[in-house]
Amino acid sequence: MSQTKLLIIGGIAGLAIIGLLTFLVLGSLGGGKIQEATLQFWGVFDEDIFYRDTIAQFSKDNPGVRVIYRKFNFEDYESQLIDSFAAGTGPDVWLMHNTWLPKHADKIQPLPLDSVKDRGDLLTFKDFQNQFVDVSVEDLTINGQIYAMPLYVDTLALYYNKDILNTVGVVSPPKTWEEFNDVVRKIVVFDSRGNISRAGGAIGTARNINRSSDVLMLLMLQSGVKMTDDSFSSATFSRSVENINVGETALQYYTDFANPAKQVYTWNDSQHYSIDAFVNGETAMMFNYSHHIKTIRDKSARFNFGVTPMPQISGAPVVINFANYWAPTVSKQSPNFDAAWKFISYLTSAQGSVSYINYSNRPSARRDVIEQQKNDPDIGPFASQALSARSWYQVDSSAIETIFADMIDDVNFGRASIRQAVQTAENKVSILMNRARNSF
Repeated sequence: MSQTKLLIIGGIAGLAIIGLLTFLVLGSLGGGKIQEATLQFWGVFDEDIFYRDTIAQFSKDNPGVRVIYRKFNFEDYESQLIDSFAAGTGPDVWLMHNTWLPKHADKIQPLPLDSVKDRGDLLTFKDFQNQFVDVSVEDLTINGQIYAMPLYVDTLALYYNKDILNTVGVVSPPKTWEEFNDVVRKIVVFDSRGNISRAGGAIGTARNINRSSDVLMLLMLQSGVKMTDDSFSSATFSRSVENINVGETALQYYTDFANPAKQVYTWNDSQHYSIDAFVNGETAMMFNYSHHIKTIRDKSARFNFGVTPMPQISGAPVVINFANYWAPTVSKQSPNFDAAWKFISYLTSAQGSVSYINYSNRPSARRDVIEQQKNDPDIGPFASQALSARSWYQVDSSAIETIFADMIDDVNFGRASIRQAVQTAENKVSILMNRARNSF
């Protein structure tokens, strides 16, 4: 071989090596595709099929990245997360309840906003505010940093038995609590011994009503209760607003439905569990989230029911609904947090979330998708309510749920007056908040 040919071949080989080195260096600096990574994604309630198409498309766009989803039982989920983080074996991506940020912020790697200019597919804080409903900004951000991004936002709504309402001549389901009172009185039926044979609505007690604490919290928020002080150091729902003890008013209203001495008496602790009672025609109305549409149809495919927006206080200046949802976030321990946030950004985008929304049949957290869901016969009411959804700062949602249930029981079983029950619950929540502050 001639010397000239050797020089040409050597030159080509040298250029190839330089090109390869340049590609590797740029890739390591984030200038190319995401480097190879396997993302462990933990969740609860969601089936694998909800994410399958989106994961496949993301992996196609990012060939070096695998995403493996694993579903856990709700009862074990939080404890298994905590144990795995303590052992250093936790997931890269995990679903966080919308109330968990006060308790688990130290386990999260926030979205890296400082380098967002170099990664155009990640959102700025302003983008997040513009694209998602307000409650997600309140729940999932701290000081302008994004800790999680929601796929959906669910809210409480009114489920009603169409046949029962038709039978008693109720033309349309109630839109206000005053109308709800009237409908309850028309529907409730007592036997000769004064026992409830058909309830107007599942409301008034704690343990035999699904999400009873959430209903009471919503009534407090609608009544104008300020649930905590501005520094999140103590609960304040016993304090008056414009000289009205609004927290007490909300608890009084809720428990009146379980008080035989009241005109709206319609429910007690001997009734069957609210969802079963509703499906069996033992109560005409109940309050719940969108995922129970499937629960009801699985129990009785021909059951004639409807869903309508949650009742509001008549004449109130704003509509207030109650939020409940899970949102994907990134573990602080993840060695692949850059790839993890890219995955979440795609998963919660308008394009990436379509498959999840279609499979799960849940109301979107994205404003642009909500507009498309408003007229859906099942999800429409929930989608519209996401825009007016509210939440509040809870340092331990599980413990607070129990405290609110105890507050209801204390009144119904005569263990405390309305005022005493509210003040006791407030003190218990404040103790939780103080413990949380002292643990940091």
